[in-house]
Amino acid sequence: MPITKTLLEDLEKRRQAASNGGGVEKLAARRSKGLMTARDRLEALFQPGTFQERGLHAQHDCHNFGLESKSYPGDGVIVGSGMVDGRFIASFSQDFTVGGGALGHIHSNKICDVMDYALKAGCPVVGFNDSGGARIQEGGDSLSAYGHVFFHNVLLSGVVPQIAVVAGPCAGGAAYSPALMDFIIMVKGTNMFICGPEVIRAVTGQKCTLDEIGGAHTQASVSGNVHFVANDDAHAVAIIRQLLSYMPANNLEDPPHQMKELDMAADPEMNQIVPEDSKAPLDIDKVISRLTDANSFLEVHAQFARNIVVGFARIQGIVVGIIANNSGVKAGTLDIDSSDKGARFIRFCNAFNIPLVTLVDVPGFMPGIQQERGGIIRHGAKMLFAYASATVPKITVILRKAYGGAYLAMCSSDMGADSVFAWPTAEIAVMGAEGAVRILYKREIAAAKDPKAEEKKLIAEYRERFCSPYEAAKKAMITDVIAPSETRAAVSLALRSILSKRDVRPPKKHGTIPL
Repeated sequence: MPITKTLLEDLEKRRQAASNGGGVEKLAARRSKGLMTARDRLEALFQPGTFQERGLHAQHDCHNFGLESKSYPGDGVIVGSGMVDGRFIASFSQDFTVGGGALGHIHSNKICDVMDYALKAGCPVVGFNDSGGARIQEGGDSLSAYGHVFFHNVLLSGVVPQIAVVAGPCAGGAAYSPALMDFIIMVKGTNMFICGPEVIRAVTGQKCTLDEIGGAHTQASVSGNVHFVANDDAHAVAIIRQLLSYMPANNLEDPPHQMKELDMAADPEMNQIVPEDSKAPLDIDKVISRLTDANSFLEVHAQFARNIVVGFARIQGIVVGIIANNSGVKAGTLDIDSSDKGARFIRFCNAFNIPLVTLVDVPGFMPGIQQERGGIIRHGAKMLFAYASATVPKITVILRKAYGGAYLAMCSSDMGADSVFAWPTAEIAVMGAEGAVRILYKREIAAAKDPKAEEKKLIAEYRERFCSPYEAAKKAMITDVIAPSETRAAVSLALRSILSKRDVRPPKKHGTIPL
């Protein structure tokens, strides 16, 4: 018997009511302010007609504090999957127009359901966070609901990429779900924090503003919780697309390489980038720009710990993760923040089969009382752990300084690099020539007729004898010494030869990374 017109009309009516979220007036009010609604964000992300929603007709099941008489369409969250640039992606988008997007039992179930779906399908997850927090009317159920979401974030970690967008309020426990995902994109004008200004003042007596503790600039540049800052929702969606373009769908697939015909041509302009004075900063952005395909570098964590630069790029079509010291900031030393930043990025790349290209210009770990008391030992050890445990192809290029433990922490051959190239300007040593000479030849310098001239002579001799890349080459510590102009060709060829790398490690649950 054919379905009746009445049933079809009822279905359409219910769909429309659910799609309107908190009501057409609230949706119109958001749009009038230039803000996207929860559904607008998904429509902007997915290819037209490909989004398949899950749980459209869901409702809360709370009967306390007057909620029994209130309807929450979709229980304040839209979930489903669809296609982004030809690949399937799972997503959830919290709807602030429905009960402030507060998370309750059914709300959580919907998010966990789509995450389970992503796990089975092997596809990335994108979450738009716009919520007032836990639905307090549900009491402990809402607390349990957050626990389920966090558990699923960890379950998916390292299996499928997870991208979080802070598109609205994200306070208290709600902030931990984005923090457990791989990348956080935060829209300007939003806030993310655990304790607000009033709580901080009541407990500690300290006064602060919301932006000082939870604004996008603070989270991106001071705390380092956020990887990207978006001007608005549309910009956030554009960043998501960029990120996804470098990632495989899951940990069993290779990244979306776009292999080009091998080009072994030299790049003479790379030779001009190196300053004559070894103490002058090297423009690492120019090095990365010339090494990678045009306009392919997507920097991650750009505002945080600028003494190290990390990001995704393509080299002759091959997707790579770039890790590079930036001598223009703190002389390129590794400190607490840069070690954390580098290690986390390395571990993501390793989890998703993305080759690592490391550009070394590091004079050492950052000295200082605050660094030592802050735990530079365990933070610096994260870099050592991340590189040593990474089984993806690892190519290292030593541009200039490579001193001491920091040389090892930037993926030397001893730490498992598959190929290590050095420029003629490379200095590989336990420490810089100046410091070494002042320790080793202290008496000779003091006894000399002209101490400054003697020191200068000894420094030159020490640098030539112990810091030269040819000394490292003699000891098979590096693969080859190359001209800067040959870098792109050498790295490209090395990458292609090692893309099929297989590295078997001892069976274990996981290592215990220093925290």
